[in-house]
Amino acid sequence: MMQITRDSFRLAEVFTISRGSRSEAQVLTVTVERDGHTGRGECVPYARYGETLDSVTEQLEASGGEVSALPAGAARNALDCALIDLAAKSQGLRAWQLLELDAPGPITSAFTLSLDTPEKMRASAAKNATRPLLKIKLGTADDMARLEAVRAGAPNAAIIVDANEGWTADIYADLAPHLLRLGVQMVEQPLPAGEDDMLAEIARPLPVCADESCHDRASLPDLKGKYDMVNIKLDKTGGLTEALALRDAARAEGYTVMVGCMVGSSLAMAPAMLVAQGAEIVDLDGPLLLAEDRTPPLRFEGSTVHPPDAALWG
Repeated sequence: MMQITRDSFRLAEVFTISRGSRSEAQVLTVTVERDGHTGRGECVPYARYGETLDSVTEQLEASGGEVSALPAGAARNALDCALIDLAAKSQGLRAWQLLELDAPGPITSAFTLSLDTPEKMRASAAKNATRPLLKIKLGTADDMARLEAVRAGAPNAAIIVDANEGWTADIYADLAPHLLRLGVQMVEQPLPAGEDDMLAEIARPLPVCADESCHDRASLPDLKGKYDMVNIKLDKTGGLTEALALRDAARAEGYTVMVGCMVGSSLAMAPAMLVAQGAEIVDLDGPLLLAEDRTPPLRFEGSTVHPPDAALWG
């Protein structure tokens, strides 16, 4: 039996990127039951990819509980993760054992500073200055002032930036030397997906990571020569199964790996912890942005996140 529910989690603060703001995380939870065992998975339908809570619910209902009936995206992610959770619990195993992976360990996650005025971003950076890695949302006017402000607020933190497709090739070329000067270690999706061919033509003085341009393994051929890193998100790949396959395929083609997330609860982050093992950059801070979470939640110690308890997932 499959059940689909809508859940909402209040955010600790309004979260803003170049496309807009939100004050809550709206997710779909898929619960599957068989022989007295229950498995769960969570997805975050994303408007950028033409998804809504309604459309993803319709996809799931039409799938008949078959992962193979769904395309890569949020619906398949929730079902795939729920079925893996169910299989693990049915067999008395942890998900990593079921999938023949090494036991997961704690990892260090980036902490995201949402888009705001330079003054507010400086204050946010100062508040989180002891975190080892800060991710800055950019992609609009005054990005240079925001970068300077964050660096002033957190002089010792490592920084990565995410433009969310908000720049042009000329803007990126102008900003790149300043990114290096300010110690930025990576830039994520500076140009719009489908309009990023210029990345193969212009200098890339620091690593460039594909996010919106990389969904699953079928995306890899179009990234060649344009990107150095791929951001793997389960809501893009369509679940843990494809995320693990994409990680291995991307590494085989010479890409470094980032594992990211939509703004969701600990249930969404838990399966991503298996993909994140050994990743060069991990951005699974969704629960840190929430005012409320699942029970039990993932355990964070500062920016260190621990593998999930079986009661949460897997």
